[in-house]
Amino acid sequence: MVTMSFELVFLVSIVAGLIGAMSGMGGGIVLIPALTLLGLDIKHAIAISIVSVVATSSGAASAYVRDRIINLKLGMFLEMFTIIGALAGATITVVVSAQGPLFIVFGLVLLASLVTLFLRRHEDWKPVAHQDAFSGWLELEGSYDDQATGQTVYYHGARAYFGGPLMFGAGLIAGLLGIGAGALKVLIIDLAMGLPPKVSTTTSNLIIGITALAGTSIYLAAGLIDPGLAAPVILGVVAGAFIGTRLLVRLTNEKVRRFFMVVLAVLGIEMILRGVGVIP
Repeated sequence: MVTMSFELVFLVSIVAGLIGAMSGMGGGIVLIPALTLLGLDIKHAIAISIVSVVATSSGAASAYVRDRIINLKLGMFLEMFTIIGALAGATITVVVSAQGPLFIVFGLVLLASLVTLFLRRHEDWKPVAHQDAFSGWLELEGSYDDQATGQTVYYHGARAYFGGPLMFGAGLIAGLLGIGAGALKVLIIDLAMGLPPKVSTTTSNLIIGITALAGTSIYLAAGLIDPGLAAPVILGVVAGAFIGTRLLVRLTNEKVRRFFMVVLAVLGIEMILRGVGVIP
């Protein structure tokens, strides 16, 4: 196992936690390439990363629940699908070594999603006009006090029948790559189900933690998680997540979406570069 400086890993993890909390994506997008560049092999980096996702979610979600931005009913419903996907994805990673093609496909999907969001960048979020019967039965609606505008935002979730199966795919990628797959989760909640960007981001933070916990069990059983490396990672991402949550609640929905688009572009390019071998 590669020996790394506690202080260096801690600082990298703070940055990962900050980005993960503000984007709803988990910290793996920063942590995995950083750890591999420091000499850690990809499977151990993925295993440590998925532990960091649990820590990021715990640090961020607790604050978002307190601020009443997270939609807990939506999170509980979607977690059923992501947990199954994460268990399957983590099992595949432990058994199979070749992951390059998956990195490339995932990167292309994210960049295509970025194009969709970019084309809609001037569109303000609008509440769903008509909620379908299944989403209504699940009571996927709510409200939150927006500190950025000083107004109470009311919303209704829709197309839960579509969001659930899509979340299985997001969970599969989360377990497979150890990155939380928050990019896909935010997109599903935002674009497919029609919830406000802040609710999408914060609810994604809740979901990725439960998803990552399921994947962690597989990596732990395979002996890929180093406790000595996990300690500074957990401390760092929790600290970073705390800072990120304080920033997010003060931003408008539009600024949150723009920040998410930037992170989406970085992640998409990173995944493709990793797939073709430019980034180890």
